[in-house]
Amino acid sequence: MMRRLLLATILGLTMALCHACAENYPYRSDYLWVTTPDHADWIYKTGEVAKVEVRFFRYGIPQDGEVEYEIGGDLLPADKKGKAKLKNGCTTINMGTSRTPGFRDLRLRLQLDGKTYSHHVKVAFSPENIRPFTKEPADFHDFWRKAVEDNQKVAMEYQIEPVKEMTDTNQDTYLVKLRVDKRHWLYGYLLCPKDAQKGACPVVLTPPGAGVKTIKEVTSRPYYQQAGMIRFVTEIHGLRPTLDEQDFVDVRSAFSDYLEMGLESPERFYMRHVYLGLVRCIDFLTSLPEWDGKNVAVMGGSQGGALSIITAALDPRVTLCVANHPALSDMAAGSAGLTSGYPHYAQELYNEATIRTMAYYDVVNFARYVKCPTFLTWGFNDDTCPPTTSYAVWNTLSCEKESLLTPINEHWTSDATNRRQMEWIKERLK
Repeated sequence: MMRRLLLATILGLTMALCHACAENYPYRSDYLWVTTPDHADWIYKTGEVAKVEVRFFRYGIPQDGEVEYEIGGDLLPADKKGKAKLKNGCTTINMGTSRTPGFRDLRLRLQLDGKTYSHHVKVAFSPENIRPFTKEPADFHDFWRKAVEDNQKVAMEYQIEPVKEMTDTNQDTYLVKLRVDKRHWLYGYLLCPKDAQKGACPVVLTPPGAGVKTIKEVTSRPYYQQAGMIRFVTEIHGLRPTLDEQDFVDVRSAFSDYLEMGLESPERFYMRHVYLGLVRCIDFLTSLPEWDGKNVAVMGGSQGGALSIITAALDPRVTLCVANHPALSDMAAGSAGLTSGYPHYAQELYNEATIRTMAYYDVVNFARYVKCPTFLTWGFNDDTCPPTTSYAVWNTLSCEKESLLTPINEHWTSDATNRRQMEWIKERLK
């Protein structure tokens, strides 16, 4: 396990240096931070002291200077500040300890040549003992059972059209408009192995990350289709993905805060039709003549990771679940001054009604009902979906499960990890 973790960490660092999309280290930067906790896996027991070696380089040459630092809980205000001298580009900072399970975040700043360079590193303390703040409503199961049953009375309806410019020797691509309830639709790209045969293909639902935007990742993971799987990559807002980017800008300005819409009521919260729409997506996929009749996987990251876990909990047809750093997890924890998951609601939004609604939509409560094998990955340095909330989900899951910890990662996964997840699904097909 330790060897796998170290390899994953090294791989994450390599990918961060090589790809512009990686956020830990600026692409083609002359400057580089290297932070090394004195526990190789970045995990400590509560009460243990964490020390971090800090190095700073320019052009690969160690730099001297004075580092300002602050230390606080995961996404929480600093409770300790100090300064440390870099000698030959190196210093060691004592982060102290934590008496309770959770994370401590070392935030670094260095002024050099008139500019400020920042970095951070989080370490864990007994994270296996992290438990969610959010409680399950007494009628949670019945609430969603009835909602799904009522929505099944709406006849399935969809429109499908081929997309020639996204069709190649590996896949046939279709744009689908799918009715999810009486009022809402969603769009998705259906990616099918070339000349897929009847009854031959597992299906994979890929819900999106957060935001009002076009559908991405349509052609980025062809290995699913090459492995004989049908993939349905969706959005959740009912916006045709071929709209001009300016149209998306206009829509975002009109309702970019969709995760606050209807938050005072579980029946009116915006995400209600989204969660029900996930089940309708499974209805659609399992109606395809090419479906193999056995295998239904869900996979996604961030909001998509949350929606993947939620789909697995709501729909027993789901046989495999893959989720990266799930959002919408332990959302109400912020009301108590604790680390909360994305979207990190502002304090003024917390009241008795909104906290009640959050509980019906929180991933930690759905996690209790996931029965299928689940693969979860997250990074410690993530400030979008903090590791505290990923552990809250992981520690709540009682199904067969596997984790990949990549401590250095912020809010991203490497290409190697993405492909590994497809292989994980492939290895477990019935």
